[in-house]
Amino acid sequence: MAAWARAVRGLLLDVSGVLYDSGGDGGVPIAGSVEAVRRIKASGLKLQFCTNETQATREGFVKKLQGMGFDISVAEVTAPAPAACRILKERSLRPHLLVHNDLVPEFAEIDKTNPNCVVIGDAAENFTYANLNEAFRVLIAMEKPVLISLGKGRYYKETDGLKLDVGAYMKALEYACDAQAEVVGKPAKMFFESALAEMGVPPQQAIMIGDDIVNDVGGAQRCGMRALQVRTGKYRPCDENHPHVKPDAYVNNLAEAVDIILQQL
Repeated sequence: MAAWARAVRGLLLDVSGVLYDSGGDGGVPIAGSVEAVRRIKASGLKLQFCTNETQATREGFVKKLQGMGFDISVAEVTAPAPAACRILKERSLRPHLLVHNDLVPEFAEIDKTNPNCVVIGDAAENFTYANLNEAFRVLIAMEKPVLISLGKGRYYKETDGLKLDVGAYMKALEYACDAQAEVVGKPAKMFFESALAEMGVPPQQAIMIGDDIVNDVGGAQRCGMRALQVRTGKYRPCDENHPHVKPDAYVNNLAEAVDIILQQL
């Protein structure tokens, strides 16, 4: 009997690297993950998808996953861009956007004239020298630079290999401007708390399942959740020797985690 799997009412699932591997062709589901999501929903457990995905709107992202066979809706996805928009409105911030073209519609209702902050996401091919330098100039002109980063991942996995993530570019702007970014997305505590609130489950009764040892596992554990690392996606064997973060368990994939959890119900 796995002690970590007891008294669970809700699951938070990372998406890229847990449900599917992304790629230029749209990506491919990880073996057993479509059925695993179906089994979670049939079990009566609460479920929320907690992702740092910033290469598409939530609607576009969900439509892609539905096309792969996943039972998922927009309301079940906690993502950085909508959270960032709430912050921008609350603080009357007008962003200069350094994001993927497909994410721009998320900011359609945000005033972007005369920017007084920079929002950076996983811009992929938009991470050119010219675009980074333009963001740098906006920030360096401020007395107190405001940089909002949609996540802080170092890298992620696509079907053709590992790719640099937004965190690498965030760090470059932090260094150049002697500023510290505000992170919206994993591993920020507020982001996990938002996902838990949407599920209506306290952290002690929830498990996070992800492939990122720091942002998924470490972030969730700091919120009081149990957290599992899957050996899919960006997982590397050296993760199991991480000096600071120790998952409650390692599982080979989402399907194995669901098998163990459902046996405890």
